[in-house]
Amino acid sequence: MSDQTDTYQVIIVGGGPVGLFLGYCLEHLGISCIILEKRTETITHSRSLGIHPVSLELFQKLGLAAPFVENGIKIFRGIACNENGRLGSISFKDEPLPFNFILSIPQFRTEELLEQKLNERNSNILHRGATLIDIEQQSDGVFATYKKNGKKYQLNGKFIVGCDGKNSKVRQLAEIDFEGSMYPDTYMMGDFTDNTDFGNDAVVYLHKKGLIESFPLPGKMRRWVVKTDTYISDPTKQSIVKLVAERTNHDLREQKNVMISTFGVQKLMADPLFKNRVILAGDAAHIVSPIGGQGMNLGWVNSWFLAKKFKQLFDGKVDRKTMLRNYASEAKKNTRKVVYRSEINMKLGRKKQLPVLRNALAWFMLNTPLRKVMAKLFTMRKLDKWPI
Repeated sequence: MSDQTDTYQVIIVGGGPVGLFLGYCLEHLGISCIILEKRTETITHSRSLGIHPVSLELFQKLGLAAPFVENGIKIFRGIACNENGRLGSISFKDEPLPFNFILSIPQFRTEELLEQKLNERNSNILHRGATLIDIEQQSDGVFATYKKNGKKYQLNGKFIVGCDGKNSKVRQLAEIDFEGSMYPDTYMMGDFTDNTDFGNDAVVYLHKKGLIESFPLPGKMRRWVVKTDTYISDPTKQSIVKLVAERTNHDLREQKNVMISTFGVQKLMADPLFKNRVILAGDAAHIVSPIGGQGMNLGWVNSWFLAKKFKQLFDGKVDRKTMLRNYASEAKKNTRKVVYRSEINMKLGRKKQLPVLRNALAWFMLNTPLRKVMAKLFTMRKLDKWPI
């Protein structure tokens, strides 16, 4: 083990979108930090796509927004259809400027841009190929032991934040419970070259046999998400093409497919969100349904709040216990709201024997003044003020 022990105010474990963003926030606020990321490079998989206005507003405040907007697709409208035709639409254009849209950009590009901007500020924060081994908490700080290039190193920090995903090593070492349940919903998704006439619109098909979502991607691509009856362990291009054709009459057979995957849906929450000087954020803290695309954005919103609480603490304006309780309370409140909103989206998209009532509800939401409320919910507006 190295004889030198470097000291930071905050040690972040996990260099995905939430860990990178938190590191940038802390650097922006003048708080010393380091990010340990076990991957040596970004995973080139589109995964999460949507960046919502609340996140773009945070990005703008931090000087991050411009490259994301330049590299993404602006979605100003969502259209809903059923097997008989169009039910209605939601427009985001009446939302506050300048971010009156949802930005579609693949997660790997999001991570690349965050890493680039972080390195522009401080190229010594992100350490790739660094695998956390152990955590030792003390009354005035925490020691983190990690391995890189076959050697062990130790860091000393005031706090350690686990942003290391669903299977968080930080959460396991801190012996924090991660409890919840599986939803009955399963999905298959794939990215194809775009042969639709949807342009930059997002389209949702509320078919009686199950939901289909279609979102534009950069590079003249389009994401298709299909509700399945059961979990499909070996998804193929043919299987998703068949379901899309059956429910939408759209033909993807001749289109290039660059990604295909399948997933179930869980609702998980760490309890507590902190233990002494160990704190959890992002997927290490909560897993929500990806239907609605709010999980990554939730991680960013909660991380910015955490960064501000760290600033108050290190400036001597709040004590440690108050700071941790405030973070946990805010993060749990935001998570409950996002969980509730995502559950509404899933329920609307489930297979229906008699879809008349569902379709009538969807029509009402999309063709009355209620559509303005729905636009705010889908863009995560008023997350800190609305009861849902």
